Order: sequence, then C-alpha cells, then structure tokens
Amino acid sequence: MANEDNLVEDSDELLDAGDNGGMDLQAELASKQDQNLRLQAEIQNLRGRQAREMADLRQYASIDLMRDILPAVDNIDRAIGAAGNSPEVATLVEGFKLVRQQLVTALAQHGCKEIPAEGQMFDPDLHQAILQQPSADVPAGQIIMVAQAGYQLHDRVVRAAQVIVSAGPTGNGNIA
Repeated sequence: MANEDNLVEDSDELLDAGDNGGMDLQAELASKQDQNLRLQAEIQNLRGRQAREMADLRQYASIDLMRDILPAVDNIDRAIGAAGNSPEVATLVEGFKLVRQQLVTALAQHGCKEIPAEGQMFDPDLHQAILQQPSADVPAGQIIMVAQAGYQLHDRVVRAAQVIVSAGPTGNGNIA
C-alpha cells in the first residue's frame, strides 16, 4: 500500500509540474492499479480454490481403500447367510459376525456408511437397478430388495446399492 501511495504522489507531482504527458501517465497509472487489483483478486481466488481442493483430497483420500475392503464385507455377509442356523457352525458364524461388525465400525469411523435402500424410492445417484419386478403390494419405483449393499464416503458414492425395484401392479413402471 505504501508503494501505491508513493506512485500516486509521484504521478500527482508530475501532473502538477505541467508535463505534457501527464494525461498519459495518469492513464498508465490507473491501468497499472487496475492490473494490480486484478492480480491480487486472482491470487485470492487461487488460494481459496487450493484450500477447497486440499480439503476434498483429505476428506476423500481413503475412497480407494474403502472400495477394496467392501468385497470382504460382502463375502462375510455371504458366509453368514450360507451357514444359516446350523448348530455345528454357530460359533464360526458368531465369529464372522464379530469380524463383520469390526469392519463396518472401522469404515463408519472414517465416514463410510451404508446407503439406505430397502423400502426407499429408487434414486439413480445412490442405487443401481439390476431387476424390475411387478408387485401388487409395492408402488412402482420403490425398492423391494437389496442384492448388494451400497456405501458412501461422506457425500460421495463409493459403490451404488444393487437393488430390485418394483414395477408396480401392472409392470408398467420404468426405471432409467
């Protein structure tokens, strides 16, 4: 700011001295001041954009890790489902349930949560329809069943939920 004040004072002195190029100097000074202000604004915008990008990078840095861990959670769910209620494997199933809960808790602590799907209306941003099925009990566009759970990290979808969607009582509903 002190440099700008000095430039203004110097230019005022030149103008007062009756220099024929005074108008040119005044126009040049105004142009340089405008250029200076624009550069300062550009620097501020750049700093703000970099801060936002760094915050996004920190927030979503673990998304690839989440994508690698989710198939393990799916396999544990399948193992638990396949074991059923057989008394011979009850302790094994209980162990799988504990491991699954630990994985899901670790994911949740880092902002990765399951996408609610069953009973919800189909949302193409969160759900992937793998089948459309007629249903007299469920309105068209509502999710009947979840084939594979979906997850999102904060507000970004890590993996869309694979779902079966109701086509309504006549089967005329369309999900696109």
